[in-house]
Amino acid sequence: MSVFDDPGLFGRLWAAGYDGPGNPDPAPAVDFLVDLADGGPVLELAIGTGRVALPLAQRGVTVEGVEASPEMVAKMRAKPGGDGIPVALGDMADVPVTGPYRLAYLVFNTLFNLVDAERQADCFRNVARVLAPGGAFVIETFVPDPADFDRNEQVQMREVTEDSATLRLHQYDRAAQTFVRQTITFDSAGVHLRPFAMRYLWPEQVDELAERAGLRLAERHADWHRTPFGPDSPSHISVYRKP
Repeated sequence: MSVFDDPGLFGRLWAAGYDGPGNPDPAPAVDFLVDLADGGPVLELAIGTGRVALPLAQRGVTVEGVEASPEMVAKMRAKPGGDGIPVALGDMADVPVTGPYRLAYLVFNTLFNLVDAERQADCFRNVARVLAPGGAFVIETFVPDPADFDRNEQVQMREVTEDSATLRLHQYDRAAQTFVRQTITFDSAGVHLRPFAMRYLWPEQVDELAERAGLRLAERHADWHRTPFGPDSPSHISVYRKP
């Protein structure tokens, strides 16, 4: 059994610093989603620390969440309004809620955190189960660039101080469309490992998952500002509808 079979692994390792610098501004995503929410209720998979859910709720939308990490939920609960959002603790691939929802969304490449192809398919199938007729499922992911995977391994120096050094290593499996990343910190307390993995997909492969679940692509944009999607777009925002 792999450590990546544990849906709470990411939050357990990264929750403490998740709201630090580096995450994108949620405002454009909130503006996009509020137009589709129709008042709600809406469901965020992998709600995390509420960086999207909380400002969406402040816009008057009824928001619920699914999250595998109690550590992430605790971070959200500590924020203003965080106690008012119901969260089901569980694997986002199982979508352990009943609905129905006008909108479900999964942002910031998090679909790819499901490193098993069948679990990615489960996620779409279970979202379709809880969507109301005509409801939307919004996905945000990067578009893979083959140039990023032109080698089997990659080593990066992340940070060096007088007290510590942090390295990041990647191991790629291009046939499986997966990679394993290990962030290693050396300090006076010892060696600290923070593993992470992804199974990335091209947009047409995401479309196939949606079609198998009975969802149909309704819109695709290059970003939250609805920039037209093209062959050179590094990311996509895709909106799938339940008939």
